[in-house]
Amino acid sequence: MVEVRVNDKNSFEKALRIFKKQCQRDGFLVELKERRFYCKPSEKKRKKGTR
Repeated sequence: MVEVRVNDKNSFEKALRIFKKQCQRDGFLVELKERRFYCKPSEKKRKKGTR
């Protein structure tokens, strides 16, 4: 869970930027992209071996 607290006038833009950075650091976006489509276990093994 990501929690962001900002108390500035332009807080929404700043909070959104902080939120995106934290999600990227946690690997949330990568996991979301991986879960978007079904991937067979054999394809997962093949992808894992190339990294």
